[in-house]
Amino acid sequence: MSVPDFQTVMLPLLRFAADGVEHSMTDAREALAKEFALTPEERAEMLPSGRVRRFDNRVAWAKVYLTRAGLLTSERRAHFSLSQRGREMLTKPPARIDIPFLEQFPEFREFRARTATDGESVPATSGVPVPPDTPEESLEQAFRSIQNELVMEVLTRVKTASPVFFEGLVVELLLKMGYGRKLADPGQVIGGVGDEGIDGIISEDKLGLDNLYIQAKRWEGSVGRPELQKFVGALHGKRARKGVFITTGSFTAEARDYVSQIDPRVVLIDGRRLAAYMVEYGLGVTTRTVYELKRIDSDYFTEE
Repeated sequence: MSVPDFQTVMLPLLRFAADGVEHSMTDAREALAKEFALTPEERAEMLPSGRVRRFDNRVAWAKVYLTRAGLLTSERRAHFSLSQRGREMLTKPPARIDIPFLEQFPEFREFRARTATDGESVPATSGVPVPPDTPEESLEQAFRSIQNELVMEVLTRVKTASPVFFEGLVVELLLKMGYGRKLADPGQVIGGVGDEGIDGIISEDKLGLDNLYIQAKRWEGSVGRPELQKFVGALHGKRARKGVFITTGSFTAEARDYVSQIDPRVVLIDGRRLAAYMVEYGLGVTTRTVYELKRIDSDYFTEE
């Protein structure tokens, strides 16, 4: 089966604590993974941030919600045990524990109705479908949505720029990505009539023995194999070992297959990837807001 949502995890997690002793989150994750028959691949599935495993995140949030409802107690980080209320609950367990079910407990309703930054309270969810994502997953999903919208907006602006501006942009982007960053004058734009298929060069060493050659095409459609062959011919003429072909459009499957089998090595960057790199490396965009996710520093609260 796929990784269960964090509300589906709640009742099995409560049952796991039924023996009344303190358990670690590590033990809980192992036991629940077996109960849900998760494969190693499902256990290893990460959130989009690449920092936390999806299943581990969902078990952690299930524990948080059960604790806020008074069904579990947690005296120290990453450990928990069954509370008296939880013990009573398990004498006649419900078919499922989810957020609407937990709202019968005053402590949980207070937790859910915490004041937001704009002064408005979070509404109760009784009778309202609750998304399966954890708060952290919802935040990442919102972030990805905003990022995707920004990437498309950046790409639209790049497509309307002049060819000269575009050629300078791609050189500046590669410099921001770290190519030639240690040199005083690492990159230059040479596009124009008689450029022999080369729009920019980035020197990666002081003597110019290792150069990165760039072709920049501000196209709306797809770049095919013939255009790539022209670029590769220009690279051979320069005795170059590597090049980057960047377009605001896309590449045909034939073009991608071609560059995968040739020498010199050529990297293809299509419009969407170009815009995503611009956002990642801060070219043509500015930071509007920064949100920090923090957690308890257990060491601070340790009394010697």
